[in-house]
Amino acid sequence: PKTPHMSHEPMLLLAITEFVANSATFTYFTAGALRKNISSDMLPRKFPLQLTTKSMEVFCPQLQERYPDRPMELHLWARQQPLLSCHPDALHGSLFSSAEAFVVLPNTTRVRAFLLNIDANVTGKPTITRNRLGGTVRLTGLVLDPELAWTPLPALSQPQGLPVPQVKRLETLLNFGLRLFGVPRANSKCCPRPVL
Repeated sequence: PKTPHMSHEPMLLLAITEFVANSATFTYFTAGALRKNISSDMLPRKFPLQLTTKSMEVFCPQLQERYPDRPMELHLWARQQPLLSCHPDALHGSLFSSAEAFVVLPNTTRVRAFLLNIDANVTGKPTITRNRLGGTVRLTGLVLDPELAWTPLPALSQPQGLPVPQVKRLETLLNFGLRLFGVPRANSKCCPRPVL
């Protein structure tokens, strides 16, 4: 326990404990609120990995062979509660998610393509500029599970799934894309806002 700093000057005192932060993530997780569906038209055009079978060809050639030039959807969800830890300089978070990819057929039917486990570490820092409160987010680590990552399409030639190097290549590109587009977009939403 810490005694809050008291001052006779006007001030804003903000205290966050790990218990409060992790209680919030537990609530969101158990309520099923940590889910997001991403379609091919939701990604920026310059994002290095587009949600199409053609873009995925380098990682999974069977997708483009079987469903040429089809859009895809990605269903993301937290597979376990995110964990947050408070430090004097920042708030650190560990995210444990899964992503299931689907090919969208002309009749709007979704065909399951593969399943990825994606773990990420992020750091968030609050910022105060004059009378404005904001924050910055930084991606400090991203790992795709190479053992259980790829689930093969039914009736395709590789029942054991794709080799690990395919997953590592996808991990590198996804890491690059998130740092180039995802993190700056998150930081733009955390831009400073007036405190009073």
